[in-house]
Amino acid sequence: MISESSLVFDPTSPSHNVARQAAAPLGSLKGKVVGFIDNSKPNFEHLAADLNALLVSRYGVARVVTHRKRSASMSAGAAVLDDLAKECDLVITGSGD
Repeated sequence: MISESSLVFDPTSPSHNVARQAAAPLGSLKGKVVGFIDNSKPNFEHLAADLNALLVSRYGVARVVTHRKRSASMSAGAAVLDDLAKECDLVITGSGD
């Protein structure tokens, strides 16, 4: 188990910057659930769709979960982040344009 911690910066509020224990490396993506947070910028959905297909076909990911934010300027919200943390082994947030 990794005992290191990381400082996580949340640009929505300085009070959310907290030290968190780093997660152990996955080792493999096979059988894992990968999440995407789509920030609603143009073209991110295309990138996420391509990555979804690649992750499943080439790396054996069990499934991909996607949450699309209403806009790039809004946070995903604590409930969404909690759900993704419970459901996913790995979450990727992205940008488009």
